[in-house]
Amino acid sequence: MPLDALFLTALADELREALTDARIDKIQQPERDTVLLAVRGRQGACRLLLSAGTGDARCHLTEAAFENPASPPMFCMLLRKHLTGARIQEIIQPPCERLYDFRLLSSDALGDNVEKHLIVEMMGRYSNIILTDASYYIIDAINRVDMLMSEKRQILPGLVYRLPPQDRRVPLDLSPEEFCALVRAAPVDRPADRWLTETMAGLSPLVAREIVFLAGGDTDTPVGRFCDPGAMRALSEAFFSVLKRAQSGAVPILLTEAGGRERDFTFMPIRQYGAAVQCQAQESFSQLLDRFYTRRARAERMRQKAAALLKTVKTAHDRVLRKLSAQREELAKTAGRERIRRLGDLITANLYRIEKGASSVTVEDFYAEDGGEITIPLDPLKTPQQNAAKYYKEYAKLKNAEIMLTQQIALGEAELEYLRSVLEALERADTESDLADIREELAQTGYLKPQKGERKPKRPESAPLRFRSDEGLLITVGRNNMQNERLTLKTAAKTDIWLHAQKIPGSHVVISTNGGAAGDKTLYQAAVLAATYSQARGGGKVAVDYTLVRNVRKMPGGRPGMVTYTNYKTCIVEPDEVLAERLKIK
Repeated sequence: MPLDALFLTALADELREALTDARIDKIQQPERDTVLLAVRGRQGACRLLLSAGTGDARCHLTEAAFENPASPPMFCMLLRKHLTGARIQEIIQPPCERLYDFRLLSSDALGDNVEKHLIVEMMGRYSNIILTDASYYIIDAINRVDMLMSEKRQILPGLVYRLPPQDRRVPLDLSPEEFCALVRAAPVDRPADRWLTETMAGLSPLVAREIVFLAGGDTDTPVGRFCDPGAMRALSEAFFSVLKRAQSGAVPILLTEAGGRERDFTFMPIRQYGAAVQCQAQESFSQLLDRFYTRRARAERMRQKAAALLKTVKTAHDRVLRKLSAQREELAKTAGRERIRRLGDLITANLYRIEKGASSVTVEDFYAEDGGEITIPLDPLKTPQQNAAKYYKEYAKLKNAEIMLTQQIALGEAELEYLRSVLEALERADTESDLADIREELAQTGYLKPQKGERKPKRPESAPLRFRSDEGLLITVGRNNMQNERLTLKTAAKTDIWLHAQKIPGSHVVISTNGGAAGDKTLYQAAVLAATYSQARGGGKVAVDYTLVRNVRKMPGGRPGMVTYTNYKTCIVEPDEVLAERLKIK
């Protein structure tokens, strides 16, 4: 993620506006590497999140909800002792460093003012939250670093805090002439974007690629292409324009792919991806980070909690797949049954010509178009009549096998479709209620054993997603098979409109028409929702079928959510998570 020094420069201005002279009222540590400060400043009460997580280190205002441990960790108790009631005097960001230094004014046991520093380092696996005194002697850190962990820099109580070692050039200290001199000295075959990240402090790969793109119209360009005076000037201008943008005129930008999947964030519009990625301006840098990381963390938590269910369903899915493969092989073997019957017919028609004890007989094949002869193997221990009966018996066996295998394959394919729909629902599950629904469904269908112990009180039915079209009609979307079945077969009116992605697992979508008609725009938006909440949500164009609810029937003997439908029409749309988010009823 491009939480580089330039992004932090833009974010720092926003934090200074909200937090300068703010008072720290409450301190919590909801997770091992996360601290939450409840502060009150010129803009009212707010919460500041500090994270030293390896994959999500950050610092921003947040509205996300966190569950705190029953007993606060020792580092949290230490922060409360030193910082409760402290005021934020200044937020310092050393040039092109991925860290903030919060200079705080608090009171000691005697009521005298004392200065403290709370430093948040956002540097991947080296991230940390460090408390020091006014002279930068370390009081403690959320991640202590001893000599065994790092020979270059230790973070331990009693040591003096030092900035992280820096072996790259600080972009803000360079003049255009110095920058061009560095370009001329660079290896000509080195990719220009990699040279920028290796030479300049504080640049993310995304921003480095954008600089190269702005200078030459392509991200995959070696340094040698910029040795020409005109090209070098273009690279220099692009480089310094990006630096200037970070210092003034930065805009919080969320980068989303087709279908609305969130890809990245940055402080300026990005052009290198062309139409493949959209740049969505957000209200603030804090709101941008809060949205991006909260959604990612929620998705990760749900993936972890769904892991056991996912394993159960995938195991069943793979078992059915193997069984179907074996059954199809067996079915293929029944394809020659008619030839077996014909051999029996030919033996019966030539009984008078077959001598007892013969091992074969050559007869005229009246089934063949050319009327040629055919040699039929015989069992010399059997009579001619018994040999004919043997072929008829083998034919009957193959015919019965075909009937049974065809039925079993149809059942297996239906089960496979059902299991794929459960997998799709698990991938989309974003609440505990969603997982509880799926767990209950798997227990009812026999894939999970009912939990032993006391009988739990009946859980209230979970609610499907609700949307409002631009024409004002309610659109309801099931989140799993249990909801799909309730929505379509119990809740929806017969005159409502039902939609579903064609021939792939996905949500049932219902437009509540209240006995009237749905406009084209509502139909289109509902179809987009059907595509977005389907297995094809990450792809391109999706066929969506729609019909009246009265034309939808539960599949005979089918599992939850499995239906058949008639009198339908089809439209082609593309998934769009941005539209889905806009239409969702919060």
